[in-house]
Amino acid sequence: MVERVSALPDGPLDVTWLAAGTPRLPLGRIRLSWEQASLAGWDVTAHLGLATTEVHLASWPAAPDDWPRLVRPTIHEVLGLCAALAVATAALDLSNRLAQV
Repeated sequence: MVERVSALPDGPLDVTWLAAGTPRLPLGRIRLSWEQASLAGWDVTAHLGLATTEVHLASWPAAPDDWPRLVRPTIHEVLGLCAALAVATAALDLSNRLAQV
């Protein structure tokens, strides 16, 4: 599971290893999986946890050995979007509670 993604182009992509049978991802979390491609490189897949399901986010078939550099921009943007949506949702919930007072 992706823990942190640097905003720097060559920055780190920190992940936590998950067991194969791990339950569904929490809201806004991304799981990366990678396995060696049949000819060269790596087949990389990303899944995103939503409120009620987990969805396929992206695939990078036969990505080169430096695949973290390739997937980092997409993962960074999606995590930023999820964070922004969480803030907007919290603000809307607070606004609704204040309107009821």
